[in-house]
Amino acid sequence: MTEQERLRRLLRLVQEGNLALLRDELRPDEVPEAPSWRWGRLGDSLLHHAARSGHRDVLEFLVQEIGMDMEVANGDYKRPLHEAASMGHWECVSFLLERGASVDCLKKADWTPLMMACTRKNLDVIKTLVEHGANPLLRNKDGWNCFHIASREGHPEVLHYLLDVSPSCWDMESTTGRTPLHTAAMHGCSQAVELLLERCQYKPDSRDSCGVTPFMDALQNGHVGIARLLLEKHQACPTAVDALGAQALHRAAVTAQDGSIQFLVSELGVDVNGRATSLQLPALHYAAKEGHGHTIQTLLSLGADLQAKDGKGRSALHVASAGQRAGAAGVLLRAGLRDVPDATGGLAQQLARSPDVIQLFQGTPGST
Repeated sequence: MTEQERLRRLLRLVQEGNLALLRDELRPDEVPEAPSWRWGRLGDSLLHHAARSGHRDVLEFLVQEIGMDMEVANGDYKRPLHEAASMGHWECVSFLLERGASVDCLKKADWTPLMMACTRKNLDVIKTLVEHGANPLLRNKDGWNCFHIASREGHPEVLHYLLDVSPSCWDMESTTGRTPLHTAAMHGCSQAVELLLERCQYKPDSRDSCGVTPFMDALQNGHVGIARLLLEKHQACPTAVDALGAQALHRAAVTAQDGSIQFLVSELGVDVNGRATSLQLPALHYAAKEGHGHTIQTLLSLGADLQAKDGKGRSALHVASAGQRAGAAGVLLRAGLRDVPDATGGLAQQLARSPDVIQLFQGTPGST
């Protein structure tokens, strides 16, 4: 067996948790260089692999008998405690902490083991880390603390616990001004949103650095139920605008969330022809630019003005053609929109570069 084959075999024994064979093949007096071995692009040690795989007995053997350093870091500065915490291996986490592992060690982008644990429903691991002194208020490079991360995952039990042990952990914003409420709404975590509205004091229509509100986040991702919650329990404004002047309606048109558009127009009475930004763009133009033919049909069924022009005199057909969106252009032409000049005298057909869009105009009666 070559040295490389032997190393691969030892790694496999660690990953499989085969302690009996590992003891026979990895003796500290025979292999003194074992603590310095590394695998993979990031240079993971055997400890990293044991912690990631959840084998406490192997972890204990490597630390106590082989003498490996619990604080060994890989290329991302991730330590064995990060691995065990992120995978929810409570026994491994407990062993490392009991042996004195640093509870708030930082990996790349300033993530702590507690933050890693909050990416899953690891309540026992989270409790153990906090009981050993983990600080819930620490933030990573993006400005997120563990509560913000837990809000993205949406586990109510974890959120309740974090609020119980650190009542102010909700009161934070990321480096882009996003709150945990934004994140929970964006990811469709309805139970988390309900909990945040009950136990935290977020201001209605709080805006991130782009002017986006949690209500906008919910609807542009198709979470109508969460939008209802924000309306009923948080006094969200359905016509609030972002930093560019776009409403939830326009953002939903960009992401082709037809259900959100139906909700805004049919139930809330939002103007389907409302304009956004300094270019005075209606939702129809946004859908056309993105090539969302079905969303164009939804908007037209709700009363969108087929002939509407933006601030530069461009119709939705001009926008679709400029973006080489043949499907969207076809829907607009079939709906009766003619290729008339914009404010500069240009025709939509002249913007076409895609063969599909060119062919579409060539087959349209009355085209030039």
